[in-house]
Amino acid sequence: MTLSYILSSLILPPTSLVLLTLVGLLLLKRSRGFAIALIAVSQLTLLLLATPAIANALARTLEPAPLAAGGMLGAQAIVVLGGGRNRGAPEWGGETVNKFTLQRLRYAARLARESGLPLYVTGGKPDGGEFAEGTLMGTALVSEFAVQVRWIDTAANTTWENALMAAQDLKPQRIERVVLVTSALHMPRSRRAFEQAGFSVIPAATDYMGQRPFAPYQLVPGPDALHQPHQALREWLSGLYYTIRGN
Repeated sequence: MTLSYILSSLILPPTSLVLLTLVGLLLLKRSRGFAIALIAVSQLTLLLLATPAIANALARTLEPAPLAAGGMLGAQAIVVLGGGRNRGAPEWGGETVNKFTLQRLRYAARLARESGLPLYVTGGKPDGGEFAEGTLMGTALVSEFAVQVRWIDTAANTTWENALMAAQDLKPQRIERVVLVTSALHMPRSRRAFEQAGFSVIPAATDYMGQRPFAPYQLVPGPDALHQPHQALREWLSGLYYTIRGN
């Protein structure tokens, strides 16, 4: 886990809201009215963010339209961004791709079969471990999806580095228009990074979180829904950071 992920875990919900509740408890004797208000607001916000209907709405603010039929015309390669590793997988020899990366690989394999375009996978090992994400991705595509991989980057540890390494590897081969595969929430920031690295990008998003048809159960808070607001808010903050630093 990179420093940015550690910091985002602390300043974004649900951790930040739990910390605000604890601060409120500590202030009960000193400023009872303010403390009760702080506890109430933080807990109500936590409850709202844990409501699937609200979590889905937040996700939809970032998720682009899916790749349209015929949308890959003119593309020269498919670039797949890693979404993380599972380093506690004894059934796979200790390390394998996690569920987010697996969704991206599955979609990329389908697109590669449909288009015949070569595949580029990218991902390092920001939190250590034995195998880089790119290595694991390449192995999974070949052994589980029967799709060959032409290029494997094992050095990039961030989205921005994914774009830089892809430019370093593909631009000398005059590859400038790529189909970019990543999770829907991650696509706006990823597309920006690749465009700023000089690519013409065709977004091919997968792993949509906010597109489920409404059902009454989505009004009932639950722990699973909290992942979406955290990811959405992290993407918004990361996009703001990219804008501030000029990348």
